Amino acid sequence: MGTPKTLFEKVWDQHIVAKETADTPAVLYVDLHLIHEVTTPQAFDLLRNKGLPVRRPDLTLATMDHSTPTTPVSNFKDLLVAGEGAAAQVRQMEQNCNDFGIELHGFDSPRRGIVHVIGPELGATQPGKTIVCGDSHTSTHGAFGALAFGIGTTEVGHVLATQCLLQRKPKTLAVEVAGRLGNGVGAKDLILAVIGQIGVDGGTGHVVEYRGTAIGSLSMDARMTVCNMSIEAGARAGMIAPDDTTFDYLQGRPYAPSGSDWDAALARWRKLPTDQEAAFDRTVSLSASDLEPMVTFGTNPGMVVGINDPIPDDHGDPSFRKALEYMRVPTGKPLTGTGVDVVFVGSCTNSRLSDLQQAAEVLRGNKVAEGVRMLVVPGSQQIKQAAEEIGLDKVFIEAGAEWRESGCSMCIGMNGDTVGKGQLSVSTSNRNFEGRQGVGARTVLASPMTAAASAVAGSIADPRPYLDRS
Repeated sequence: MGTPKTLFEKVWDQHIVAKETADTPAVLYVDLHLIHEVTTPQAFDLLRNKGLPVRRPDLTLATMDHSTPTTPVSNFKDLLVAGEGAAAQVRQMEQNCNDFGIELHGFDSPRRGIVHVIGPELGATQPGKTIVCGDSHTSTHGAFGALAFGIGTTEVGHVLATQCLLQRKPKTLAVEVAGRLGNGVGAKDLILAVIGQIGVDGGTGHVVEYRGTAIGSLSMDARMTVCNMSIEAGARAGMIAPDDTTFDYLQGRPYAPSGSDWDAALARWRKLPTDQEAAFDRTVSLSASDLEPMVTFGTNPGMVVGINDPIPDDHGDPSFRKALEYMRVPTGKPLTGTGVDVVFVGSCTNSRLSDLQQAAEVLRGNKVAEGVRMLVVPGSQQIKQAAEEIGLDKVFIEAGAEWRESGCSMCIGMNGDTVGKGQLSVSTSNRNFEGRQGVGARTVLASPMTAAASAVAGSIADPRPYLDRS
């Protein structure tokens, strides 16, 4: 028997091309390179300038998500509505993928969507893989037991050319979550609570493994939400050990193994979970049973409280005080009852079918409050279709929300999907720094249930009374 290893260590060791030394990082092989239209143009220019091909186009998967508007798009004229810059990025992406032989799910593809949504739903995201993308929320894919992390534009070029990446080995952090989430409390509340406990720098230099009974009881959609926001805790990546929930999700998907290949893959994947005697560099613990719906009150995700808890005092911290002044919220009082201008349900954090179902459960039979604008943006065209097949679109529209095409949308304030200066948005996205959703916009991060309840109430609201209706 060898030395006991964590899930991360097993995946890392299986992908080392050249070991790390005191002077040089390790050379890590990449199994799947996800690309989109925003962080790739310079990388493809680098290849052209050096006369290099893409090393493994078969291990590269492309989509469009940032620059595509969430209003219906059927041609480039429609794209121009979003701006010439966005249309140019889309044109360039099509040209680059055509020139280098890369499969692209473009704006006319039924499989198009947010890159961190379509990878899993196509079955391209699999346990034990190394996955990179020029986007910080690549950590989403760690929900499958993959080692997945964001890279910079220069590194995108390196991976396109070599299918490898230079990396220093991170440390390991175990986040042990016991118990079960209560009614009206979801995965978004869980990860916000984790970030609130360890801080936005608590995971710096580490790969987090989420463990415990609460994690094991989560669906794959919920696990993706948790891993997605690992970067907001400063972590390099977040991972969850694969289990039968993982395997059931993947089986039969277009890019997943089949037949005897599936059996062989399953045998490999079952060996990935952390060995019983393996040691982590750090461990933190919390109880899911103690959590309530969470909301942020400041300008980073670590400034978070339970929805009925008062906003804490700044204790003389000038940056804390500055955040409260920007958000225009007083200390000593909960956020409940604070007026809302915009509600956004979407993003790579919370735009999957189960997220939309949770929001619809709150909205069903209710109306969005007068003066509140609510956008519901599915994470992919496949999710949009699935939601419409079960009538969720009708629930949203009848409540007074806008039902959109897939894309990143208001998460990053692009293509006209923005929050006005001074307006307050309750958003299911992942970042709440100044101006994230628009110049001068104020963002409160929350779950789909809390977002929907706030849309109905016209102010920040606890979703649980809306879920307890007989």
